[in-house]
Amino acid sequence: MSKSVSKNYIYNVSYQLLLLITPFITTPYLSRVLEPSGIGTYSYTYSIVSYFILLASLGVADYAQREIAYQQDNPHLQSRTFYEVNIIRTLLVGLSLCLYYLIISNFPGSHLIYWYQALNIVAVLFDISWFFQGLEEFGKIVLRNFIIKFTSIILIFILIHQPEDLNKYVCLIGMMNILSGFSIWLYLPKYLVSVPRQEIKPFRNFSIIIQMFLPQIAIQIYTVLDKTMIGVMTGSPLENGYYEQAEKVVKLSLTIVTSLGTVMLPRIAYAYAHKDYKTIKANMMRSYRFVWFLTMPMFFGFIAISNNFVPWFFGPGYDKVVPLMQILSGLVIAIGLSNVTGIQYMLPTNQQNKLTLTVVCGAIVNFALNLFLIPMLQSIGAAIASLIAEITVTAVQFYMIRDVFSIFQIFYLASRYFVSGIIMLIIIWLIGHTVSPTIIHTFIIIGIGGILYFGLLFLFKDDMLLIAIDKIQKKMR
Repeated sequence: MSKSVSKNYIYNVSYQLLLLITPFITTPYLSRVLEPSGIGTYSYTYSIVSYFILLASLGVADYAQREIAYQQDNPHLQSRTFYEVNIIRTLLVGLSLCLYYLIISNFPGSHLIYWYQALNIVAVLFDISWFFQGLEEFGKIVLRNFIIKFTSIILIFILIHQPEDLNKYVCLIGMMNILSGFSIWLYLPKYLVSVPRQEIKPFRNFSIIIQMFLPQIAIQIYTVLDKTMIGVMTGSPLENGYYEQAEKVVKLSLTIVTSLGTVMLPRIAYAYAHKDYKTIKANMMRSYRFVWFLTMPMFFGFIAISNNFVPWFFGPGYDKVVPLMQILSGLVIAIGLSNVTGIQYMLPTNQQNKLTLTVVCGAIVNFALNLFLIPMLQSIGAAIASLIAEITVTAVQFYMIRDVFSIFQIFYLASRYFVSGIIMLIIIWLIGHTVSPTIIHTFIIIGIGGILYFGLLFLFKDDMLLIAIDKIQKKMR
């Protein structure tokens, strides 16, 4: 295992950021062109197709990435896994498309936007990023995504000009997702070897795939069902539009945190396969500390800058995004910690049943709170429900691993980051309420916040910051 974790982390952060960079860069433009109603309609229709994307995926990617990581030293088994997984994927995508057609055909009104959204189901068939993630070859994924996403940004500004272009926008995103997946197939010949047909048994480990699918169902309930329930229970695309925009910004920042899970999964899976438990424990504690290091300034930063950021970024009519962002900011900590426990530890160490139980608990909490809070508070209620659900998942996971890792030690790691974050919050909150909401002022506030946070950590002689500074200095020599 000579591949660098830090290098792969940088590659994977770039990969995940590029997956979201199109909506982030184009959001100020699209929020004004499509208006809150159009954004809400997109959010609601995509929440519907997401269930069918989930069925088409069926936990196969997580299973396949783990298996490829186990087999990093065996090209024959890697190739066999690749062929088996893609046969399953083809069958699942076909089944999902058939069910989607049968259900959507019975929806009232125009179905055109739903048919365009179906392109995202087809895109699942071509996405083989799991193969290269298992091999820890993240650089290739970054290259293809940069080209595709950059093209998407250009096409959005060229083709989308008015609210009536919503269907065109949905079609464009679906087509680019297909192209994004298809493009990486060009790298495959270098890695695949011939496998006798009689050895290829697609349903060899189907029961494990189902086990890994179950937590995804629960996760879907409290990540996508929110938008579906907002649309159904409020009957207002505006509420969906507000929620979509707030969640989009928060989840962009989450990408930086959860990308570590994708990198560490194959690393810990490899250590687990070789019974190297000491390495697993060391990597886990390092990951928890890294999450605290990143999520504290994000959490406090969102609370402080939302009032200054939302008006100029989204435009008029999006005032409700401010409190939504402030509530959802708590997700960066809760999901960051649960990603370490669930994705970096439970999944690669064959404890997917425990992971399933934790996310089922979160899903139940989220669904129940949505039923109670959305009628009263609309999108605000959904945001509160999501935050409580994610905290529930993290708490249950910590209870399950209490005999393996010290929960006190995990929280103790947060102390200096919490103190630095609180001081940063107070100062930039005061600054933010004395200046007008403009792009320049927002970036000034972010800059001051960054200097305060990292400056305080430097005074505290934080090891993680000092190591990062040392690596940067070595790169610059």
